[in-house]
Amino acid sequence: MHFVATRDVTVLERPPYSPDLAPADFFLFPHLKGVLKGLRFSDIAQVQQRMTTVLRAIPKEEFADSFHQLYNRCQKCIVASGDFFECQ
Repeated sequence: MHFVATRDVTVLERPPYSPDLAPADFFLFPHLKGVLKGLRFSDIAQVQQRMTTVLRAIPKEEFADSFHQLYNRCQKCIVASGDFFECQ
C-alpha cells in the first residue's frame, strides 16, 4: 500500500472476494464437479480430454444464464453496499 500511495495511484474500494460474485465458483466448478465426481484418470492427458469434452458440452445458453445471474448478484452487492446478503 505504501508503494501505491507514494506513486499517486488511485485505489478503488471493493468488497472482499466473494464466491457469489465469481462465475467459476457458482456455475462452472459445481457443474464440473458434478460431472467428474467419482471418475479416476490414469494420466493428465485423460483429464484434459475429459475436461474438454465436458466444457464443450455445456450449452452457450447456460454460460449466458450464468453471466445474467452474475449481473443480478452484482446488483445485489451494490444495493447492499458490499455488506453480506443471501443469494437465492
